[in-house]
Amino acid sequence: MKIAFLAPAGAMHRYNGMFHKNLHYAPITLALLAALIPEELNADAVIYDETAEAIPPDLKADLICITCITGTAVRSYKYADYFRSRGIPVMIGGVHPTVMPEEAKDHADCVMVGLGDETFPQAMRDFAAGELREFYYGHSCVDISGRPIPRKDLLKKDRYITLNTVECVRGCNHSCSFCAYPTAFRKRVITRPVEDVIAEIKTFKGKFVIFPDVNLIADIRYARELFTAMIPLKKWWFGLTTTAIGHNDELLDIFRRSGCKGLLLGFESVNQETQKDINKGVNSVNEYEWLMEKLHYNQILVMGCFAFGSDEDSADVFKRTAQLCLNAKIDLPRFSIITPFPGTPFYNELKQQGRITETDWALYDVEHVVYEPKNMSKQELLDGIEEAWKLCYSWKSIFKRFDLKRIKRWFFIYLIANIGYRKYARNFNKYDESVMTDNSDVPEPVKEDMKTAGDEH
Repeated sequence: MKIAFLAPAGAMHRYNGMFHKNLHYAPITLALLAALIPEELNADAVIYDETAEAIPPDLKADLICITCITGTAVRSYKYADYFRSRGIPVMIGGVHPTVMPEEAKDHADCVMVGLGDETFPQAMRDFAAGELREFYYGHSCVDISGRPIPRKDLLKKDRYITLNTVECVRGCNHSCSFCAYPTAFRKRVITRPVEDVIAEIKTFKGKFVIFPDVNLIADIRYARELFTAMIPLKKWWFGLTTTAIGHNDELLDIFRRSGCKGLLLGFESVNQETQKDINKGVNSVNEYEWLMEKLHYNQILVMGCFAFGSDEDSADVFKRTAQLCLNAKIDLPRFSIITPFPGTPFYNELKQQGRITETDWALYDVEHVVYEPKNMSKQELLDGIEEAWKLCYSWKSIFKRFDLKRIKRWFFIYLIANIGYRKYARNFNKYDESVMTDNSDVPEPVKEDMKTAGDEH
């Protein structure tokens, strides 16, 4: 039996899009699912991650499993329709199918709703027995201990900056109104045993480790235990937290001693009122410069994320945000448009107000406008985010943002990442709505009278 795992990607993030290799690290989801296939099935697995390589239209498999977020839903459905027309059953899962299961079912034989750690192995056994169900519900998963190491050997390793990605915390203790995660998987925090995480890290080659979890400090006690255990490994690691890390000196010191070299922080906005509206009260705008100084003092680089388009934003927000990035010396500013993902409080609010203007999920990629802004036009919002990218990624701004006094020894990491995003900033406007919604490269479903014996598997 052959199982093919597919991760379709939007035009910006596709292997032939704007994201250079130095901005891509190995994904975990499909590699983990491949490792969860029951051994007794003796199945062969392949993975095609479209951020790294093309999905072959002549792919042959007994079952195709597709992971899908809202921005890739349309493309995922088109692949699903095509492969099903060739007689290959399709299973689909991920954040979008979890919040829109009936929609996803129109394009798949089976929909995985919620987390698949427990349900996926059972679905594989059911498929082998010819008893695959239409829906599997995985919301009850509360234990991620003792699981196998993800099959990253199935990834195209030369297309990622590193394969050394590891999951330790699933979930977040915040409920940001625009975030799809708590809508899909509920507001809860599940931690993986420290010994399991450390054992997996010890299998990694090289110095770098990346934790892609949405909030590493969702459980402070756990974070303290995990990163204390990492100190003897002498690794350099990167991960995601909230700005609350600046107020926990003990944990910040453990981060530094355990090898933390970079954190992604959701600053979200330069407007404090916006933080309240999106339920991100942990952020204090007047502390951003102080926080950056503190993190740089501990030799930690920062990717600072900002989202434009809230009801408090007016046309001056783009230059104000870019200036803050320069003043605070944010190492890697990243800009997006606050996006109402289906099922979230933000989506429900805008829909009730009649402000949702786009129904093509391909535009829900956090870089395009899918609703009517309150204090500016749609075009002003698009022009503004492009302006912010270009202001912060001119060569002058790149060097102005570098904190030579505190983090000069990490200049090579800083420069590599900034060069990657400079390319993104300079090509941002090439990916307009027509490009993002064009999936004409995905084959149309095969007509019944055109199928050949070669499609049999």
